[in-house]
Amino acid sequence: MTRKYFGTDGIRGTVGQSPITPDFALRLAHAVGRVLRRTQERPTVLIGKDTRISGYMLESALESGFNSAGVDVVLLGPLPTPGVAYLTRAQRASLGVVISASHNPYPDNGIKFFSAQGTKLPDAWEEEVEAALEQPPVWADSASLGKTRRLDDAAGRYIEFCKSTFANDLTLRGLKIVVDAAHGAAYHIAPKVFHELGAEVLAIGCAPDGLNINHQVGATHPDALVRAVRANHADYGIALDGDADRVQMVDAAGRLFNGDELLYVMVAARLARDEHVPGVVGTLMTNMAVEEALQRRGVKFMRAKVGDRYVLEELQRQHWLLGGEGSGHLLALDRHTTGDGLISALQVLQACVRSGKTLAQLLADVPLFPQVLLNVRLNPGQDWKTNPVLADAIRDAEAELGAHGRVLVRASGTEPLLRVMVEAREAEQANRCAQRMADAARAG
Repeated sequence: MTRKYFGTDGIRGTVGQSPITPDFALRLAHAVGRVLRRTQERPTVLIGKDTRISGYMLESALESGFNSAGVDVVLLGPLPTPGVAYLTRAQRASLGVVISASHNPYPDNGIKFFSAQGTKLPDAWEEEVEAALEQPPVWADSASLGKTRRLDDAAGRYIEFCKSTFANDLTLRGLKIVVDAAHGAAYHIAPKVFHELGAEVLAIGCAPDGLNINHQVGATHPDALVRAVRANHADYGIALDGDADRVQMVDAAGRLFNGDELLYVMVAARLARDEHVPGVVGTLMTNMAVEEALQRRGVKFMRAKVGDRYVLEELQRQHWLLGGEGSGHLLALDRHTTGDGLISALQVLQACVRSGKTLAQLLADVPLFPQVLLNVRLNPGQDWKTNPVLADAIRDAEAELGAHGRVLVRASGTEPLLRVMVEAREAEQANRCAQRMADAARAG
C-alpha cells in the first residue's frame, strides 16, 4: 500500500498547507485513537514538541482529536524527540507523539509517533492509521471522552535518564564544552546534562523565540559551533538539531566530526574494553573509510537505506546494538531505543575521557574519503528516475570510479530534493562526477 501522508519520519510539511493544518491534526489524532482502542480500552498518549510557534496550534488539535476518541493525553511541553520516546516507555503509555520537523526551518512542522516500547512504529501501523483516516469519525460520548494533564517534571526526568548512560566512575570535570541546541527542543536540557556531569558549559542556540529553530545554528549549521569553540578555547563543542535526535561534534582545534566518525569512536571504545561488537549498521551514505576501518577490526558492516528508522530495523534484524548515519543519527540500543543526540555525545565524551585521547587521536587511522553531496531541487511532479540524461551520467560516473568510489542518487524523504552523492579517493574526481550528475538531473 502506498502511504498518502506518512513519509520516512512521520508526517511533515509546511504549516498551513495540507497536511500540516489543525483540522488534519485533529482528524489524525482521532484516527490514531481509534486504532489504539481496537486493542486497549483506555489508552494514554504522551505529546511532546519542539520550539516552533506552530507547536501550540498542533498540540491543541492533537489533544482534542485524542480526547474525542476516548484517549487520555499527557502534555510534556518542549522535549527532545528521544525524551518523548524514553518517557513513553517509562510512563507505560500507549503511544508517544512528537510535534517536530527536526532539522527543517520553522515554517515546517511534523508529527511522528513512538510505540509503547519507545521505538519507531512499523509501516503496517502507519497504513492502518491511514485507512482509519478514510473512515468517518466516531465521536466518544461525554462519559467516555479522554482527559488531559501535564507532566510538569518531564525535562528533569529526561535529564536524569541521559546522565544515567554515562559511566558512574567518570566525570566531565575539567572540560569546557560549548553546547548548541539549535534553539530547539533541548534548549533547557542539554546545558544541564553536561553541567551536572561536571563540565564547564557555554550555551549557544538556547534562546528559542518560536521562529529561530535551526536558524544558522545547530547540527545542520555547525559553523556557529566551530566559531564558539575557537573563541572560547573550549575542549569540545556539541551541536544538536531542532529535536535533538542528531549530533555533530567539534574538537579544541575547531575540527568538525560527523556521525560516521562518531559512530566509529563509539564502536572502538567498546572494542578497547574487550566488549564483543558483532556488527554495525550504517546507511548507503556512510563513508567507505569507516566501513573499511571496522572490517579491519573484524567488525561486520551492513548498509541500510538512508534514515534512522531503517538503521534501527536492520539492527533489530541482526540483533546488533550500534548503528547510525553521517547526519548524526546514532543508535546504541543498550542505552536507548532510538537515536539520541545527547546520549550519543555522552558516549563519545566517555570514550575520550576514559582513553585520555582527543577525538582527532581516536580517529587518526580513519581518514574519511572525500564525499560530495549536491542537492538538486525537483519541480512538482518531476520523475528523476525516467530522466535518460541522468541515467547516462550515473553509468559514466560508476564506470569511472570502479571499485575506488561510490555513487548514490536518491530523493529526499523530507524535502523536494534529489540528493546526489559521490565518494572517491580524490576530492577533485568526486566533485567532477557529482557536478555532471547534478547538471544532468536539472536538465531533466
